Amino acid sequence: MSLLQVSQISIREERSFALKNISFSQEPLQKIAIAGETGSGKSTLLQIIAGLVQPDTGEVRFQGKKVIGPADTLVPGHAGIAYLSQQFELPPFLRVEQVLSYANTLSGAEAGALYELCHIDYLLDRKTNQLSGGERQRIALAKLLLGAPKFLLLDEPFSNLDMGHKNLLKKVIRNIGEKLGITLILISHDPLDTLSWADEILVLKEGALVQKGTPPEIYGQPINQYVAALFGECNLVPTLQAHLFAGLHNLKPNGKDLLIRPENIKIASVNNGNPIGQVTRVTYFGAYYEIAVQLSGNQLKVKTNQAEVTPGDLVSIAVTPADLWYI
Repeated sequence: MSLLQVSQISIREERSFALKNISFSQEPLQKIAIAGETGSGKSTLLQIIAGLVQPDTGEVRFQGKKVIGPADTLVPGHAGIAYLSQQFELPPFLRVEQVLSYANTLSGAEAGALYELCHIDYLLDRKTNQLSGGERQRIALAKLLLGAPKFLLLDEPFSNLDMGHKNLLKKVIRNIGEKLGITLILISHDPLDTLSWADEILVLKEGALVQKGTPPEIYGQPINQYVAALFGECNLVPTLQAHLFAGLHNLKPNGKDLLIRPENIKIASVNNGNPIGQVTRVTYFGAYYEIAVQLSGNQLKVKTNQAEVTPGDLVSIAVTPADLWYI
């Protein structure tokens, strides 16, 4: 039996669906990320799973038991499920240790280990109004974990964090799953957060589930341009122009576009009469260069860790069939 079973969840807001017929399941310790543009229904879905929002149709089952929404219970929420919203709050002017003690169900040793895992053990004597945003978030997370949940829902946990606090929180989230044996669902707008962490990704658009798959499937085989653009830059080239690329001369036009990630395009100096493009811009991003190439009406983006060209250079463009996708 799956740990979580979401079946035909729909909810209407005003004139449109916030969620429409959403179904998926999750196994114990499986890491699921939910992606989508703002307003696609991600937070609403998490809140329904947590028992904080009532769906119009469908049901959620956790460990075989139906998750009851707020219309059917006086105290919203479901035992064993913890939800960290984007608008978490800590009581002002209290010491961190006081805030945590009110929620603690663990022994002293267990609580101490949890504080260390969440990297807040050095903050216990501080007052809540003396904390940074990243510190406050880790304390809010630890407060939820003191209730010993089996399932944790994180709504945009990395938003508004600087790189240092973000990387630390990523480490904490990984340890929560691996060391505490807690199953997680996470929402994030940053593809680097989801692709590197998730076992499975759900992509929502306008309340509908448009694609579900592993990170390599979502990144390398997106169902449409919307999904492709959520997870990184991409080039769309009509198959009619495939002959312009070295390596694709035998590709027959089929009315669809080719999706080619910038890192899968190879450029080289012109030789042997290969098709020609012109470099228009070279931009350095530290770990890689981004090169803009004009090719028969298309502006292509190329990513490479070595830039041996300059604006104005004529280059050949090559792609292997295994590195492209039809959409």
